[in-house]
Amino acid sequence: MASSPENNASRSVQKVTCSESSQAKKSQHAEEAIFYMNCRAAYLTVLKSSLEKIKSKEQLSLVLQQAGRNPSQKTVNKYWTSQTTTLNFDDFCTILKKEKPATKTELLEAFGRIDTDNTGYILHDELYRILTTRGEKMTRDEVSAITKQADFNCGGKLDYNKFCDLYMTTSEQCCKTAREKLEVDSRLRQQQFGSQAETSSEGITLPVSKPSPRISRKTDHKLAPTKGDSRTPSRPSSAQSCKASTSTNISVGASSNRNTKLIEPDTMKEWQCAQSKGCFYLEEDGEIISHKYKLHLPQRCTVCITIRPLNIRQVEGKSYHWLSVDTALYILKENETQENLQFVSFTEQQNKEMFGWKGELGSGVYWLLPFTTGCRLKKVKTQMTGEAKLVYRGEDGELALTKEFRAALLDIFETIDLDGNGLLSLEEYNFFELRTSGEKCDEEAWAVCKENFDMKKNELTRQGFMDLNLMEANDREGDPSDLWVTLLSLGYNKALEMTEACPFVIDIYAEKCKPRIKAVYLEAGSWQLNRAICKSVVNKGEAKVMDGCENIIIYTYKAGRRITSVIENK
Repeated sequence: MASSPENNASRSVQKVTCSESSQAKKSQHAEEAIFYMNCRAAYLTVLKSSLEKIKSKEQLSLVLQQAGRNPSQKTVNKYWTSQTTTLNFDDFCTILKKEKPATKTELLEAFGRIDTDNTGYILHDELYRILTTRGEKMTRDEVSAITKQADFNCGGKLDYNKFCDLYMTTSEQCCKTAREKLEVDSRLRQQQFGSQAETSSEGITLPVSKPSPRISRKTDHKLAPTKGDSRTPSRPSSAQSCKASTSTNISVGASSNRNTKLIEPDTMKEWQCAQSKGCFYLEEDGEIISHKYKLHLPQRCTVCITIRPLNIRQVEGKSYHWLSVDTALYILKENETQENLQFVSFTEQQNKEMFGWKGELGSGVYWLLPFTTGCRLKKVKTQMTGEAKLVYRGEDGELALTKEFRAALLDIFETIDLDGNGLLSLEEYNFFELRTSGEKCDEEAWAVCKENFDMKKNELTRQGFMDLNLMEANDREGDPSDLWVTLLSLGYNKALEMTEACPFVIDIYAEKCKPRIKAVYLEAGSWQLNRAICKSVVNKGEAKVMDGCENIIIYTYKAGRRITSVIENK
């Protein structure tokens, strides 16, 4: 079929437009790459690490100067307010995007407003007067430092054309020197930036928990929070930008011949022990949240840290899939503040379903971050034929909990009783409340519970917990809606089977001191866990350069239950 000249012309225009668009995108990517390379170079000229934060106005001013800027005090104050305590690499990049470097034309225009006769010179006396009385006033010594420079001063006058040339050259030289230092130092070149994972042993920022308002126990199941509402993903996610180098990790279940058997010496029976329970909860969107812990060690000693699925009540002949869920703990050391965490190690040794780590730890505070791949704790579509009955009315017309529901509540109690003392403290009960209703119980409400339900030493007993749930059923006149909200949020299905949760237990054995462990958060793993996982794989995994892409390195670590890969884009 013949085509008209008009059609051919149209196709040509389209090809040219597409080509121009493609070239524009390539040009934009190239400019971004150069910008972020300059950001990295400037940042590491002043600071030792990408994760070290800018801690003062002086440091901010210095790092901006290394990036070719000449910030005034007004500019610095704009970004370093009375509320500012630190700025990170991402903040620095944002500032550089807003604060463009001065051009020679702009500098000459500024001097031209002083040199009204357009002679190309400014008398030193005039320069002293202006710089010491206007704007951000300089001292006479500071102005003298300028006028004494022979390169652009002669006969009591400043040649501002030469001054601008020297300023631009010096600024460019600063950027060039920083880039050269980055290229020469392979350790700096491999560092990760901003919100990305890094390959050096620097800090990991801890999430700041958001306090939950205390509201009375839920009364409308339609208003209760659904699983998955506004929570950070716990599965390590890919990096959010291409600022510098990025790392993505992928974990899959695996069988391996790697010898990672956890050896427990007989002498460990005499070691002092601390224990805490916890749980992985699966959200509606597949994300996983769990408890996170602080470990206190009063002195340096050898410790053994283990994690395994919690073996609660079992019915003979019935399988409990959570007992086969893979678990791990990542150990991080808290330094001066809890905002700066340093990766120590992770539980890679194995003994059946238990994973552990044994080694020496110094005195101080450590964070323990539980992890599961989600390969075995995941959404499973099952055809539900009916709904288990939770409550019934007896012959006297009074509401009572069914045998099946009571059994489920006993399992829940066992899971949320974190210290395993058979009682629920206010702290333990609040983890339960936050998970099921998004609320917290304050001291006043706890005192009301004490008046109405069975307690010992200000802690709720199993019977008290049962009665509290029965009261909820009575409040709704037998409507089990709120009870189902609680059960579903704790990983139970309508057949009262725990299918979307995995309770676990952590044991800490210390040779020379009494360790203390405490659950502090119930939240998703977020990028702190991602960073720790990436570091562990980079440290212990096998590195391989991707074919045809020398800047992309794949680290692969094979353990007893999983294979984890970290893809690093340099």
